[in-house]
Amino acid sequence: MRTKRESGFRDALAALAVIAVGAFLFVLHGMSAAAQSQDEQAVRDALLKSSSSFEKSDLAEATKVWANDDSLTVFESGHANYGWADYRDNHLGPEMREMKHTKYAFSDIKIHLAGQTAWATFKYTISADVGEAGKTRRVEGAGLSTAVLEKREGQWRIVHWHSSAPRRAPAATPSPAAKP
Repeated sequence: MRTKRESGFRDALAALAVIAVGAFLFVLHGMSAAAQSQDEQAVRDALLKSSSSFEKSDLAEATKVWANDDSLTVFESGHANYGWADYRDNHLGPEMREMKHTKYAFSDIKIHLAGQTAWATFKYTISADVGEAGKTRRVEGAGLSTAVLEKREGQWRIVHWHSSAPRRAPAATPSPAAKP
């Protein structure tokens, strides 16, 4: 039979164990939240670096945040690019060369993390001068995008990109000519 003293000591040890486990879980949760916050910021930074590289027509900088292999897919304006070489050579590079005085900004960025994968949704605006010297025109647009990123060797890389712009209003049709 246990004495009250032994029972009280046992209860105190049990309470201490519960407190210690709770404290450990609290610290572990805090560490996990901090790591998630760091990853979320790193994903945001990768997206903004992509935007900045496009504004500066800096293909070398873009290479640092996009997947540089065949895993990359890009869907824009009803067109698909498969793999980094296809996107770089047939889409990104030509656009960078064609556009001058480019402004490309993201807003309303929402980031979701799941292990080594992240996806983000955001709004974009873009404006640029397009064409040759003396024959340029200003283009402006806006739309919605989704980006999927993977953490590879400690770096977040864009592996999928999909953007869309609102449909243009149909051209006005002339009214039928009045018959005499």
